[in-house]
Amino acid sequence: MSSRKSTAQRRIDELLYKLVPNDTVIASELSRLGRSIKETLNTIEAIIHDKQSRLILITQNLDLNPKDTNNTTNKVLITIFSMMAELERDFISERTKEVLNARVARGIKLGKPKGTLQNSMYDADQEKIFHLYKLGVPLRKIISTHIGYGKYCLLKGYIGKKYPEVS
Repeated sequence: MSSRKSTAQRRIDELLYKLVPNDTVIASELSRLGRSIKETLNTIEAIIHDKQSRLILITQNLDLNPKDTNNTTNKVLITIFSMMAELERDFISERTKEVLNARVARGIKLGKPKGTLQNSMYDADQEKIFHLYKLGVPLRKIISTHIGYGKYCLLKGYIGKKYPEVS
């Protein structure tokens, strides 16, 4: 999950709440634990010291055990890896902004063209929906009885975009 999301959205808070001593947390890489050095280090501190759980970081090849309290090498490596992950995120953001600004400066419009229709969840049942709508079946009935998914406002918007002459 994106590290741009909060710890609650990434469910790290939930993970920390459910952890009990001697559990093991396995993460693909250190950057998944936090957006900043401080957040990452706080999460690691909570897992290892507060919850007395083991943390395995696959990409960094680190195995952090709460029973191993004097491993200075791991502390240094974690700090360096956290710093590198935060700097990489900042560099990616800067490069992206520079490219977008350069495109705007060249007169290129950003985003999808106005009026572009994206794929919709209703596309698979398009014919059925349109047929029922033409017969006068209420949208709520189409959703609840005939297709079994969706929301009134979304379906109404879909019909309005796909079939403006009918709606």
